[in-house]
Amino acid sequence: MAPFKRHAYDAEFKLKAVGHAVEYGNRAAAREFNINESMVRKWRNQEDDLRQVKKTKQSFQGNKARWPQLEDKLEQWVVEQRAAIRSVSTVTIRMKATALPRDMINDEIRGGPSWCFRFMKRRNLSIRTRTTVSQQLLKDYQEKLVTFRAYCKKKITEKKIRPEHITNMDEVPLTFHIPVNRTVEKTGTSTVSVRTTGNEKSSFTVVLACQANGQKLPPMVIFKRKTLPKENFPAGVVIKASPKGWMDEEKMSEWLREIYVKRPGGFFHTAPSLLIYDSMHAHITDAVKKQVKQTNSELAVIPGGLTKELQPLDIGVNRAFKARLRAAWEQWMTEGEHTFTKTGRQRRAIYATICQWIVDAWADISVSTVVQAFTKAGIISELPGNSSETDSDNDERELDRLDAVVAQLFYSDTEEEELEGFVDGE
Repeated sequence: MAPFKRHAYDAEFKLKAVGHAVEYGNRAAAREFNINESMVRKWRNQEDDLRQVKKTKQSFQGNKARWPQLEDKLEQWVVEQRAAIRSVSTVTIRMKATALPRDMINDEIRGGPSWCFRFMKRRNLSIRTRTTVSQQLLKDYQEKLVTFRAYCKKKITEKKIRPEHITNMDEVPLTFHIPVNRTVEKTGTSTVSVRTTGNEKSSFTVVLACQANGQKLPPMVIFKRKTLPKENFPAGVVIKASPKGWMDEEKMSEWLREIYVKRPGGFFHTAPSLLIYDSMHAHITDAVKKQVKQTNSELAVIPGGLTKELQPLDIGVNRAFKARLRAAWEQWMTEGEHTFTKTGRQRRAIYATICQWIVDAWADISVSTVVQAFTKAGIISELPGNSSETDSDNDERELDRLDAVVAQLFYSDTEEEELEGFVDGE
């Protein structure tokens, strides 16, 4: 007896058979397309699903939901959030899944990225995003990279500067409303709206600094106002006010006095140090250079256009900080307590709440992440006893397991992309 050969039919073929069966009957469709009548009946029951998949899809094979009740409730939550025009990210889906009642599952759910994408595929959810264009590096950037790294290593060797006295500082521009350009939504939806607090253009600045041994200095927050807010701010952050909400020569001088000098071992200026930052005007005035010199520090100014290659904070720290800050903001938008104006407009988070997010996000950055950022920038060699695995590396390893097109969406917070609310400024 000859072996029976199975045939695979794509969705387009199945829909043609279903259409013929609707008009002439199941038996007629089976004769017309030379298939078994039971297959026609099966495909008619799957008609709605067949119309939502690609025409070339041949089967609905795949892992079934392990916790169908949990996924039902989670899908309902996503639909409700989108009905209220709130943004929904994979991060908030994962947080919501772990927060749902435990009686819906038999064991502990981890809610990892891979599970989240499988859930979205099962529930016909997808990520909507925009395309971006990356900036190109300067033509002579290789020569400038070598020159800058050689200068840093020369100063470190000559002055015998230890890793705990090598500091990188950078400003991160933010807004009170951290807008998102993507959200989880039902596939095929023509209009995708996201509710905001209306503060997308109300900006402030966070000044971050870290050292080559992995230690982090307290962040400075510069709010765009004339006077300091009268609120109870958390410990571990320095609050400033400026009409422009941005770093100028005066705020740069205050950062040096109140944060840089007060770092461990920096108060009496006994140990030689190296301070690295970009070529922003407020960083390189004569008064600032003189003040840096008085702290027994050598100054290394990164050439314009090369911060993505030479600035440790840009290379491996800012992205992780922004991701944690965005997660805190998204959780507040979906689950926090909100107040509204008389016209129904949602008020933004108060200054103290924002500062608490900043403190928590900054504290959550690991030592290995900071050390590896300095290593990747070519400022230091890898320190013994430090893992070569960073927060960003952990994210990338998870992405390697995913479909390349879908996984690329995770990289939307990198410095190669201009995000509203997270703009580059030099």
